[in-house]
Amino acid sequence: MHCFPALRSGTAALVLGMMALGAFSVTSVKAWADEPVVQEEESDIIKLSPVTPHRILVQDTVGTHAKDGRVYVVDADQGKLLGMVQAAYNGNVVQDPKGRAFYVAETVWSRGNRGDRLDLLPAYDPQTLTITNDEVLPGRALVTPKKNNLAISQDGSRVYIFSMVPTNAVHVIDTAAHKVSQTVDLPGCALAYPWGNDGFTSICADGGLANVSLKDGKASVTHTKPFFDPEKDAVFEHSPTRRSDGKTWFISYSGLVYPTALSADSTVEPAWSIQEAAGMKKAPAAEAPFAKTWRPGGWQLSALHYASGHLFVLMHQGTFWTHKKAGTEVWELDTATHKLVRRIPLPVPATMVGVTQDDKPLLFTNDNEGDLFIWDMKTGKQMKKMPHLGDDLYFTVALGE
Repeated sequence: MHCFPALRSGTAALVLGMMALGAFSVTSVKAWADEPVVQEEESDIIKLSPVTPHRILVQDTVGTHAKDGRVYVVDADQGKLLGMVQAAYNGNVVQDPKGRAFYVAETVWSRGNRGDRLDLLPAYDPQTLTITNDEVLPGRALVTPKKNNLAISQDGSRVYIFSMVPTNAVHVIDTAAHKVSQTVDLPGCALAYPWGNDGFTSICADGGLANVSLKDGKASVTHTKPFFDPEKDAVFEHSPTRRSDGKTWFISYSGLVYPTALSADSTVEPAWSIQEAAGMKKAPAAEAPFAKTWRPGGWQLSALHYASGHLFVLMHQGTFWTHKKAGTEVWELDTATHKLVRRIPLPVPATMVGVTQDDKPLLFTNDNEGDLFIWDMKTGKQMKKMPHLGDDLYFTVALGE
């Protein structure tokens, strides 16, 4: 009799019994005992369609546990999630103006929440969501997700990263060479508001601006006189900039709007009041902290549609120190005439408002459940709602912003 030493006793007894019954041959036993042939897996990468004006990035800080963040890639026409990349803890995201890449500034530690610190600027392919370059930075401002912590020049050749390691500065990244071309020290100043291809402005603690010209690769810094009082009526850091010409509308806590032309010699025009634009009385500042009226507030509380010059601001009813309170309405303002165009009531309060930059623009708002609301900018009507897109939606990034 032929033996099967590799088989366990129970299996051998079963095989012998079946052989006695003539159920199968020795050849079939050998085939049954051999290891199965495992098919080799083949990986592939699905390619997304090219970036369009209505394909947006949505930054989610995931504040419920504050361990890591995410950047969602969303088709706003369909209200569909296309993909996601990790943004680490307190990450920031910016998109190339022509949609050729997007960049995430992030910080990681070798032991998860401790250990050696590493500051990074990965560049992502917008169609495959794969990292094309993973730049190691000399430092970064680990503050919180803000649009002006990470900015990009009009032609996409430079990325600006605000850093506080070891002091206030802005790293200038050459996106073609994938390296830090220079670091500009800016004591007492913070963030980066880009203008054109060769410069940016930072906002300073005294209420003035620091302007950095990078022509010929050399950093030249000038300062303006203070135009607001940080103690009495500070301006929101999240005020919008039109990068092509540097025009910025700094919005104060009380609701003043300072039209500013950023350049190597920035100029600030006289402020106008959001409330007066709506036919109301101008809102008081810190001198009357308990006066209740309509005021701007939220996180990414304003957005600008570049072509029309229309400014969208989240508004709520509150006292002076309610500048972080979610808005119950979006006010659309004409920056040329300083007049209110429309008030858009929101179904739920929002801390974020965003806009696309095409001729059929969409508006975006959020809520505290992580829902994303998509609106037709021209009609002010809600089009879609994406339930629980994330946990803490902070801001959107559209093509050309």
